[in-house]
Order: sequence, then structure tokens, then C-alpha cells
Amino acid sequence: MQRKILVVDDDDRLRDLLAEYLSRYDYAVDTLPDGADLMNVIRKGNPELIVLDIMMPGKNGLDLCKEVRREFNVPIIMLTARGDVSDRIVGLEIGADDYLPKPFEPRELVARIETILRRGAASYQKDIIRIGELEVTPKSQTARLEGEVLELTTKEFEILMLLINNPNRVFSRDDLMESIRGLDWDAFNRSIDVLVSRLRHKLKDDPKQPQYIRTVWGSGYKFIGYD
Repeated sequence: MQRKILVVDDDDRLRDLLAEYLSRYDYAVDTLPDGADLMNVIRKGNPELIVLDIMMPGKNGLDLCKEVRREFNVPIIMLTARGDVSDRIVGLEIGADDYLPKPFEPRELVARIETILRRGAASYQKDIIRIGELEVTPKSQTARLEGEVLELTTKEFEILMLLINNPNRVFSRDDLMESIRGLDWDAFNRSIDVLVSRLRHKLKDDPKQPQYIRTVWGSGYKFIGYD
């Protein structure tokens, strides 16, 4: 079965190029020139991944990413012509899963798409993991806290599962980057800190009195939820 990809970019030539190129890898590709109808298209088409340009007329990609995240957990790869580190950090904070600066080789985009979808399809040994008020279902990549669904991005869920599966092991930033590689980590060192901070916020985990993720100063992070 073909996997659905949605490409949102105001560059007509790039949209056509990506649609043609991705189809070679057996992806079914829909395209949009802007975000005006994005939410309706997602609801009707149920894409498995969105490629979203930042610089577009009307609402920009960052604003559109916020809108998508309020309703959907679909992975998002953002394209940026500026290569602005601040854009990338903001994107991570609002839920982007990966970044690709323009210009780029289409094959690199394919590699990143395949990495994200492969991780999303990965199964885990346990059906449901319960840790206090936290309930995680690995196969569906969902998590609940106190009965409420947590809106986690792909990267956030990957970090959570890595920590849960290795309780009390200290992971350095390099360890975490290596484990969930895919983002342009070399462009900015705050990536892991942003992801962990956002994950903690969603877990209602106070860094000063953590229940789940503890900072080991000078070393990294570890999961203490089983303690």
C-alpha cells in the first residue's frame, strides 16, 4: 500500500519535482501551494507525513505547524530557505519533527521521510506500559497522563521510549542525538534540550522535583519514573 505524503510549498516547480520524485519511491503525494486549505486536506486525506515550507504567502509554516499540532500528531518535516537557527528552534518548540534547509537533494528528503516513518512503524515488546499516572502504548505511539492524551511529536515519543526502556541510565546529549538522529543536529546544540524541555512540560514534570526525567548535571538525562 502506498504511503501518503502531503507537500505544502508555494514554489510550483519544487512541488512538481517532489511529487514526481517521491512517487518513484512508491509514495502517494498530494500537494498544496499554501496553507489555506491545509486542515481540511489533512482531515480528508489522512497523510502519514507532511513536508511543510516555512516561507509562504499568508500563514507561514510555523503558524501552520501550530495549527496542525492542535489536532494531529502527523510527523512534519519543515523546509527553510533561510537556514535560520532561531526558526529551527521555534519549529522544534511547536512540534516539528525534522528540518531540511533549501536547497537540498531530493534523495536526502526521501531518506529522512523513510527514517521517520520506519521509526513510527516500529513495534515494542510491551503492549502497555504503566508508570504511576503515565500510561504509554508503544504500538500506537500514544501516551496518557492522568487519563488525558498527551500530544507528543514523533521525536518526543522516541525520547520518552528510549528513557523508559533504560531506567536510571544516564543519556548524554550525544547519546540522545545518536539514538534519534534525523534532525540537522550540527546546526544548533539546543535541539535536545528543547525536546526534553517540551516533553517535560507535557508530562507536567517539574525539573526541580522530577517524577519522570531527571537532569544529571554535566552528564545528561535519566528516567526515574520506576523509582
